[in-house]
Amino acid sequence: MSVNRFISRSALMLLATGLLMSSGCSSSKPAKISATTRVNEAYGKAVKMYDKRDYQGAALGLESLLFTSRATALEDDVLFLLAQSYYHSGQYLLAAEMFTKLQQQISSTPYARTAQFMLAKSYEQLSPHFELDQEHTAKAITQFATYLDLYPMVDSSKIASDVTTYRELLKINPDNASYKQSYATATTQFARIDTLRYAEKAIPVLREKLAKNTFFIARQYVQLKKYKAAGIFYDELIKRYPDTVYIKPAWEGKIDVLMKRKKWFDASQALDQYLQNFPDKQKDMEDNRDKIKQNTKS
Repeated sequence: MSVNRFISRSALMLLATGLLMSSGCSSSKPAKISATTRVNEAYGKAVKMYDKRDYQGAALGLESLLFTSRATALEDDVLFLLAQSYYHSGQYLLAAEMFTKLQQQISSTPYARTAQFMLAKSYEQLSPHFELDQEHTAKAITQFATYLDLYPMVDSSKIASDVTTYRELLKINPDNASYKQSYATATTQFARIDTLRYAEKAIPVLREKLAKNTFFIARQYVQLKKYKAAGIFYDELIKRYPDTVYIKPAWEGKIDVLMKRKKWFDASQALDQYLQNFPDKQKDMEDNRDKIKQNTKS
């Protein structure tokens, strides 16, 4: 082999090696993105969709983060926003499940108060027509009651006064940081009062529905001439829902089915209790009183 040929061949080999090294460098993989970064980016995208009211899109994005966000700083943020996305997209059962999961997994979350209120509202939304099963109605009452127990009503007049005071002070000195902070705190507390008032109003309405359901079932048994079963439901209504508008017709129904069953002594006692509660009905019950007396004579 000539010297010139050897030199040429060596040069080609060096060129090929250089090309391979260059190709290897240009095709090298980019630096790996950390799991935390992926979670942050995906959560940021979900927040943007949520802000645009694309609740289903936000939910889909957040569902993929349920596992990867565990034990990270965003764990409760993901759970809360997912629950909110479910709620606002009308998926109330999933919302209730996610609000519950948030409370169970991260009891110290700053979202605890809102999550409890929204859990109650989720069940309220699931509460069906009075003729149907009322499991979710009962759960809504329980969760609203829990909310009121955990976060009792404060002096609303003082908070309203604070809101007005700091609003006026900010007009005078809009750059005062202390005024800004106090005003923000007062307005937040005032907003919370609205949720407490909502819960207080929701519970009686839901209890009326439960009472109506029980009364409806009792009336159904009366129509079927199953008076003993009807009496059981009238008794349940009287015991559990004395604060509803159905308490008086429940007593009247109880007296009626006892008379139909010829339980004259029990009917007499029920009538006495009824008239103690509703003394203005003495005249309306005269015929029933006379009939009971006639059948209780020895």
